Amino acid sequence: MSASLVRATVRAVSKRKILPTRAALILTPAAVTKIRLLLQDKPEYIGLKVGVRTRGCNGLTYTLDYTKDKDKSDEEVQQDGVRVFIEKKAQLTLLGTEMDFVESKLSSEFVFNNPNIKGTCGCGESFNI
Repeated sequence: MSASLVRATVRAVSKRKILPTRAALILTPAAVTKIRLLLQDKPEYIGLKVGVRTRGCNGLTYTLDYTKDKDKSDEEVQQDGVRVFIEKKAQLTLLGTEMDFVESKLSSEFVFNNPNIKGTCGCGESFNI
């Protein structure tokens, strides 16, 4: 085993509020149910992977894919028995975001309620931060 080049010191701090850790992405019950339903007939996949791509009239758009494994740089969110992996490129854009699943008479889709977005296009497909 090699010697460490970095030293760390531990200090007790009093009168400081402990902040709870937050997941990078929060899933609503509807999203958890839909992800579970999508994966139930696909045992070879371990979860969904969320990413961002340059696309649309406003810059970025979300991507959702099935994944068989976790990359080293992926952030993993486990909630209520489902796993969602966030690509490295998407991690900062998704901090504090809620992922929901919404169904209407004309469509059904995952919706990302993201407090970091500064603007969206008219159709809601692309966004900028």
